[in-house]
Amino acid sequence: MKHFVGIIFAVCLMIQPAWAGIEMGQVPKEVVLKGDLGGRLDGSPWSSKELKGKINVIFYVDPDERDLNNEASDALKKENFPREKFQSYGLINMDATWLPNFIISSSLEEKQKLYPTTIYVRDYDKVLVKEWGISDDNSDVLAFDKEGRLIFKKYGKLNAEDIQKLIKVIRANLDK
Repeated sequence: MKHFVGIIFAVCLMIQPAWAGIEMGQVPKEVVLKGDLGGRLDGSPWSSKELKGKINVIFYVDPDERDLNNEASDALKKENFPREKFQSYGLINMDATWLPNFIISSSLEEKQKLYPTTIYVRDYDKVLVKEWGISDDNSDVLAFDKEGRLIFKKYGKLNAEDIQKLIKVIRANLDK
């Protein structure tokens, strides 16, 4: 029995990164969304390599939860961070809903008008859920420093304190 428990423990340690998700201070595994996996609204590919050089915030959203973190989006918009130092992304978990893709795409075009500096990207196959271990069927907010390291994460609705923490972390990293 001791041997069996040891084997189970060893297996858990080996697979741990797959279910633990990305950790603070970590650069996530590179992912590319293109073709059948997704991409930008205009059809061009998106790569997580883009998460370097600026402070980047990703809203990874199940379309059924699309309005859950509007307060956080609005707060970031009001901050008016310099475009040369800050970028926001709306990554849409297209596989997390029963809604047809054309309806979601239409909704994204409307969001683009509200948040014109945000880059919208479709994830058709839950690539970020699978590769980064982030929350599925939710509205997740992740922020990365200029080297692409995770500096903030919250799965689900950000409350006022979370939003202030996000803004503070962004400000602290803008001029580093």
